[in-house]
Parts: sequence; C-alpha cells; structure tokens
Amino acid sequence: MIQAKALNHVGIAVRSLEAQRAFYEGVLGARLEGVQDVADQKVRVAFYVIGPTGAEVRLELLEPTSADSPIAQFIEKRGEGLHHLAYTVEKIEDRLAALAQGGVRMIDATPRGGAHGAKIAFVHPKASNGVLTELCEPAAAHAGK
Repeated sequence: MIQAKALNHVGIAVRSLEAQRAFYEGVLGARLEGVQDVADQKVRVAFYVIGPTGAEVRLELLEPTSADSPIAQFIEKRGEGLHHLAYTVEKIEDRLAALAQGGVRMIDATPRGGAHGAKIAFVHPKASNGVLTELCEPAAAHAGK
C-alpha cells in the first residue's frame, strides 16, 4: 500500500521551461519556487505554486536536457502535457517493499534522487490505470511543502 499523505505535485512535460513562463506566471498566476537541474535524470525542473498558504498545489514542469532523456522520449511520443502525479509518502523504502510484496508492477525497486533532495520512485503506469505515479519522500527541509 502506498499510504499517500498528500498530493505532492503534478508533473508536466514541456519542451522549454522559458516558453511556458508566460502561461504559468501570467495566465495562471502561479508563483515560481525555483528551477533545478536533476542531472542523473537528464531534466531541468521548475516548481510552481498555486493557491493560498496551507492549500498550495505544486506543478513541476520538466524540460529535457538531452535527447535521450525519458522526458524527451515522452514528448516525442505523446507531446507536451501531463506526465505524472506525485504523492508524498513517509518511509519510501517500506512503501516500495509493501508494493513489491503485493505484486504491484514498479519502474523503480529502490528510491532514486529527485528535486530538492527528495527520494522518489515510480509505479509503472500499467499498474495504475495508465497514470504514471510517483512516490515522493521529501527531504526534511521540504517535508512541509
């Protein structure tokens, strides 16, 4: 069982973070939290926040930094758009063990590093009705976000 604590963020694949700024900032009124390269995943991410304090929704825009990036391959196959839903979890290793024991198809058997120092792992979309599902255990500094 995942035992999700909250929706952590919505991941959106984009060709260019810069090209999306006008929409997310100007049209939606989202606040940019920051941009970060996640080199081992060949992606640059921009986190945006929408909503009042205590009821924020985070959007993670993912821009490929290499043609062989999983995000580049996703965009080539499906175009820009919704990529994944991420859920906050505690003790991600325990969550992964429970999912494996339950026979849930996974992309990651062990956590990997994500943005902001989070530990992340993905459930295969074939195990979650076609939705790529990310488990996200935030680093202590970001646990409340």
